[in-house]
Amino acid sequence: MTTTRPLVPGAGSPAAGAPSSRVPVTATAAGRVLAVLDAFGPSHAALTLSEISRRSGLSLTTTHRLVGELRAWGALERSPDGRYGIGLRLLELGALAPHGLQLREVAVPYVDDLHQATRANVVVGVRDGSDVVYVEALRARTAVKLMSRIGGRWPLHVTGTGLVLLAYASPEVQEEVLSGPLERFTPQTVTDPAVLRRTLAEVRRTGVGIAENQLTAEAPALAVAVPVRGAGDEVVAALGVTVERGTVQAQALIPALNATARGISRALGAPSAQPPRRRT
Repeated sequence: MTTTRPLVPGAGSPAAGAPSSRVPVTATAAGRVLAVLDAFGPSHAALTLSEISRRSGLSLTTTHRLVGELRAWGALERSPDGRYGIGLRLLELGALAPHGLQLREVAVPYVDDLHQATRANVVVGVRDGSDVVYVEALRARTAVKLMSRIGGRWPLHVTGTGLVLLAYASPEVQEEVLSGPLERFTPQTVTDPAVLRRTLAEVRRTGVGIAENQLTAEAPALAVAVPVRGAGDEVVAALGVTVERGTVQAQALIPALNATARGISRALGAPSAQPPRRRT
């Protein structure tokens, strides 16, 4: 019997950023290894052997063997209390992802300046299938509670960064997302494909994605995001800020967002972000 599990280790529960795309765990060796890694998440960072077995759907004998191999390779670590957690070897591999930590290294100085200037929560996200995955997230002490973390993911249609990434994705990707199930997190979550199509058209026209109260009703939030472009001027990421709704207007955040995104894009080699050449 085929079961389904989240695509990325650590995707976890909706409260931590739930994935909207899932892949089947097969009976192959690779499938079993991925099932073990996928047992971990934000709410399950440390697990016993039996917990890994139960969450992965594998027998205790198979789990014991795979956990031993993964631990020897460095993908898992064992704490003094006998529980297992994700190892540093996976962090090393994650650093090789072109849209992951490499992008984060370029963006960090600019994001930090934006964080200091706005005193707001700041995130940088990239698209992974029908989700936005965050490669950077800075939390402000006095701002609304940040629902995202580094490595966390949310469906594209519920965040400002996700709307930007979806708006600049290919028509095929847009149709795939809009024709699939659109999860509702709050009464204000937009799940009507027709409304979302109009929203995406507006994002492409203005270059700004805005989402209000899409993720949590307990903490009314306003999320504003703009695109970040790469060496081919393609949109490779989205830069966003989140503030408590009613504390500031979206239009007041856009100039700082655009300036920061332009700086990151320039550092990535985007032609449209380069300063104009002076005539001699």
